[in-house]
Amino acid sequence: MSIFLNVCRASLMILPLAISLSAILGCGYSFRATGEPTRTEIQSLAIPLIPSTASSLGFEGTFTTIIREEFLSRSKLPLVPKAEADTVLLGRISEIETEPVGYETFKTAVNGEETAYEVTARRRLTVKLDAELIDSAGGNTLWREKAMEERATFEVTDDPLRNRFNQRVALEEIARRFARRIYLKTLERF
Repeated sequence: MSIFLNVCRASLMILPLAISLSAILGCGYSFRATGEPTRTEIQSLAIPLIPSTASSLGFEGTFTTIIREEFLSRSKLPLVPKAEADTVLLGRISEIETEPVGYETFKTAVNGEETAYEVTARRRLTVKLDAELIDSAGGNTLWREKAMEERATFEVTDDPLRNRFNQRVALEEIARRFARRIYLKTLERF
């Protein structure tokens, strides 16, 4: 019985030492407020206009605005002009593609015979984006991801203006998804 008591006493003496050592060394995790970078090295961010090499032009301003709004609404990191920024988020839309994904079938008489033909009813918009976060002082790339891809579908009608509007809405949805991904990728590094 005395051996058992000696082992228990020794364990009780070692236990506080083990707990103290664990607290001092820590486990590598730390808590942070939502939207706050874990490193304070980034003081400001610039997000210049995101250009497109694709043939569909005219949406770059809207695309860039959506990405900026993601950072403004979710973090306290100030967005400043490129010349004043601590870090710069560079992006480039490398590809925009649409493809039909849904059809409607119509029947009509041609030369006295009933003929069926298909008309596109839905299209899928696919956008590829290259993005990187650069440290302005040293020019180092903090993170880079090439060919990020997002997709959205939109309805196609007889009205070309409505089709253009539907495609614009799909593009804005894609931009919001990219914005969220870029925001999370940026904050996971800091």
